[in-house]
Amino acid sequence: MNPSSPRILIVDDSPDDALLAQIQLKRVAPDATFQRVDSEPGLRQALASGEWDLVICDHQMPQLDSSRALELLKEHGRGETPFVIYSGHFDQQRALDAMERGAHDFIDKHDPSRLAPVVERELRHSVLKRARDTAESSVVRLSRFDPLTHLPNRGFFGERVSQALAEHPGRGMPALVYFDIDRFMRINESFGYPAGDALMRQVAQRLQDFSGRGAILGRAGRDEFAVFLPANADPFSARRYAELLAARFADGFPLHGQEIFLTLSIGVSLFPDHGGDEAALARNAESAMFSAKRLGGNRIQIYERALNHSASRKLKLENALRHAVEKNELFLQYQPVADAMSGRVESVEALVRWRHPEYGIIPPDQFIPLAEETGLITPIGDWVLDTALTQTRFWRDQGFEDLSIAVNFSAEQFRDPMLPAKVMAALDRAQMPPDSLEIEITESVAMEDASAAIARLRALKDLGIRLAIDDFGTGYSSLSYLKRFPIDVLKIDKSFVQSLPDDEEDAAIVTTLSVLGHSLQLTLHAEGVETVQQAHFLRKLGCHRIQGHWLARPLKPADVVALLTERNAPLGIPGAAALAIPTNAGIQR
Repeated sequence: MNPSSPRILIVDDSPDDALLAQIQLKRVAPDATFQRVDSEPGLRQALASGEWDLVICDHQMPQLDSSRALELLKEHGRGETPFVIYSGHFDQQRALDAMERGAHDFIDKHDPSRLAPVVERELRHSVLKRARDTAESSVVRLSRFDPLTHLPNRGFFGERVSQALAEHPGRGMPALVYFDIDRFMRINESFGYPAGDALMRQVAQRLQDFSGRGAILGRAGRDEFAVFLPANADPFSARRYAELLAARFADGFPLHGQEIFLTLSIGVSLFPDHGGDEAALARNAESAMFSAKRLGGNRIQIYERALNHSASRKLKLENALRHAVEKNELFLQYQPVADAMSGRVESVEALVRWRHPEYGIIPPDQFIPLAEETGLITPIGDWVLDTALTQTRFWRDQGFEDLSIAVNFSAEQFRDPMLPAKVMAALDRAQMPPDSLEIEITESVAMEDASAAIARLRALKDLGIRLAIDDFGTGYSSLSYLKRFPIDVLKIDKSFVQSLPDDEEDAAIVTTLSVLGHSLQLTLHAEGVETVQQAHFLRKLGCHRIQGHWLARPLKPADVVALLTERNAPLGIPGAAALAIPTNAGIQR
């Protein structure tokens, strides 16, 4: 049966009259379906079975009359269903009374020619009403439910939680759980947005299967979900739920013939300790979730009041960071890198700093993660590259022709498919040769998608740019991948250098890394060198370059010139103060 076919219910104790009526109606509604009933139980059952587009009712029957039939329609919530009285025993006054009670029309069985046009009119109105109701239902659903996962959206979820809190009996501690899927954007970038949507539907289904009937679920954002546990007993129960949720999501998700593994950043707030209404609970659960994310993700954070201050400061910093470049609040310092044997400065590493008008100097470990989280890392990274190359061009023009510059690239920058072209454009703007630039990426960024990383590194290498793996030894590179990376420099992380030469374990690790680097014919670069003993130990291992406070702390441009003049002593170099350029010079706006 066509679901759009009209459904007509005939209430008549005469099968013959009902059949004649159907023959008449088939002329105006050939695809209509009919059902006949002749008693109150039969009518009740028919009304319970679904919606009807039209009811045609005899007035007087042995077990039922039209007045009672109309009452039954209203009792079943069908008061707006077109109701037409079709009777051979019906006077004018009774007809008018029936219409006052809700009947739409009356037809005398002795004049059946009126039946078809009346039915055609009422069915037309019924179709329009059905279309309107369907549209209104769709609008309501779109306003309340997420179209991708079919979970309540943030607004409707909040309404349901508010209602549950109003009905809370006062026992236990209802919990609000917010969670974010860590690094979900990588799925979209690797497999495409349709695949990401498919995975999101799997996430929603798994959440529903895990949480059961008592929980209220919602999609709170792009890759964020919310769960309200009205029957939660105490903080320990809420944490246990979060732990089990994380464990359930640790199982793989099938996607495009592969198995995808997800981790969660989870925040939890409890009623009434962490908020007396839905808005406060949601705000604090989300604050706890962001705290878990800032700590590296894949963890659970129960809300603490101190998080509010942290969240407020974070919001201020985020707003200020959006304008830091144009307000010249960002600046670069440069840490020299020297040849381990001669002590001659070969290059400098550009390090971005932020001078906030209210908070002073903001440490990079505070604002760099914020920049990555908000997507500001790419414009900031572009500014750093332009500024560092412009400054190095200036130094080279003043006589330090061999000086090169090292610049760190974030994961977001490195994933940009236009990266080689953007880097080449920056070199052209500064009129610098490709071999003057060394791009550093961390081991974890390189291994995030090793195959794609190899291709991107190869494209940069083909341009003549030098490449370095930073923080080596802290991640999870396999030797097979390291051999395939077209890199020039292996940077030994300072965490292995700081306890040299006394710590036997660190000494063994650095020795192993040194042997590895030499076997792959890479330049070995040690970070965090702070003592002469560390420098001597690294020299003996054949380390090529050293960097750290023993050589020099990060310096202003003028101080870099002074150090270069002292250590490298090129001929004909003017005074150091004249060689520094403003840190915002050469920026392409």
